[in-house]
Amino acid sequence: MLSYLVFMGTIGGIYALLALSLNLIWGSVGMVNLGLAGFFAVGAYASAILTTAGKAPIPLGLLLALVVGVAAGLLATFSTKRLRDDYLAIVTLGFAEVVRLVAQNEIWLTRGADGISGIPGPFKSDLGPNFNAFFLALMALIVGVVYWLLRRIDRSPYGRALRAIREDAQVAAVAGKNVMRFKTEAFAVSAAIAGLAGALYGHFTSYIAPDLFQPLITVYIFLAVTAGGTGRPSGGLVGAFLVVFFLESMRFAVEVLPDVSPLRLAALREILIGLALLLVLRLRPQGLLPETIRPAPRGQT
Repeated sequence: MLSYLVFMGTIGGIYALLALSLNLIWGSVGMVNLGLAGFFAVGAYASAILTTAGKAPIPLGLLLALVVGVAAGLLATFSTKRLRDDYLAIVTLGFAEVVRLVAQNEIWLTRGADGISGIPGPFKSDLGPNFNAFFLALMALIVGVVYWLLRRIDRSPYGRALRAIREDAQVAAVAGKNVMRFKTEAFAVSAAIAGLAGALYGHFTSYIAPDLFQPLITVYIFLAVTAGGTGRPSGGLVGAFLVVFFLESMRFAVEVLPDVSPLRLAALREILIGLALLLVLRLRPQGLLPETIRPAPRGQT
């Protein structure tokens, strides 16, 4: 039971990073990223390939995941530079599907549908059965650092500029803000966090495959951010762990139903997740921890 709770906590930490990533770009800037699973996969494959085929140390793999995430985020924003914001959602959704198809078909690089196994974990051979507990502590440290950084951004003049762009980009531009630069920087940071989450996922599970990066992951994270509170980093954290708890509780709940095939159980579980998202949007659209707009200190813009 303890091992299962440690596993849930670690997955919750990975979901928390994804929720913080989405909350930055969607909650603070108002840009809808429907391709979160793609950036998650890019980071996972970048670190996995470097540390398995390249035999590089894990810190270099994590660093590469950040760099590749930034590059993917810049590519997504530059490709929609002359389009309306609505098209960013379409482009990111297509980007995620392209990443999954490349991972599935470029066997020479990603081993295709077989996936990449044997991904090293930090001190895994030395720690033995204590590896999961160590990784949970590592995840708590990384999530804490990312949360602290995003809180600093949220309370800074830079964060207020992001929220001004979210509310009305034209007014922000008239006020002298370079809207495109702010959006590009925010998307790059968001994609980097998602890439880091993917790399950590690969080093924790020791295995990644294209089927693990389905668009449903993006739905889970949108549910987490919506339930926790859009525009508030702490809301993303709370929502991520609530979603992990909900997913696991639904797994046990549907298994007690009599005379239902495993395929129908899986479908029922997804139906319940969709209903949960609809209920949150209907009953608590502002989330459990609604965003509070702090007044700007005098002399700052």
